[in-house]
Amino acid sequence: MRLSTRGKYGVKAMAELALHYGEGPTSLKLIAERQGLSEHYLEQLIAPLRKAGLVRSLRGAQGGYLLGRQPATITVGEIVRVLEGPIAPSECASEVRQRYHHCGTARGCVTRKVWTKLRDSIASALDSVTLADLCKEAKDVPKGMYYI
Repeated sequence: MRLSTRGKYGVKAMAELALHYGEGPTSLKLIAERQGLSEHYLEQLIAPLRKAGLVRSLRGAQGGYLLGRQPATITVGEIVRVLEGPIAPSECASEVRQRYHHCGTARGCVTRKVWTKLRDSIASALDSVTLADLCKEAKDVPKGMYYI
């Protein structure tokens, strides 16, 4: 499974909001500058994150975006699923049963078990890391070397 820029940039933007959690709203322009991302692209990513309740917006001169919940309660897995869809290294091994693609040999498929194990491992890894965890790691990185 390969993440697109949607997932990677979305996690970066959410981590940026987490790093400044409790400081008030942050503009997309500032997030884009701090993370070296396109502000226009972030506008496209923020809508599904808002719809999912992971971020909220405040309008006005001092407006911007805030996390919808505390950083310790938002996992990287949640963010990735909102922006990328269900975790699925293969169409026949989707997390969402309605998305299963039946190739006609699913019942006797010898490789499907491998894909579901891989899916479960990826999901477990993504769900085990919260935004608070990323913030702790970011504080241990020397200034000027902040990467997510």
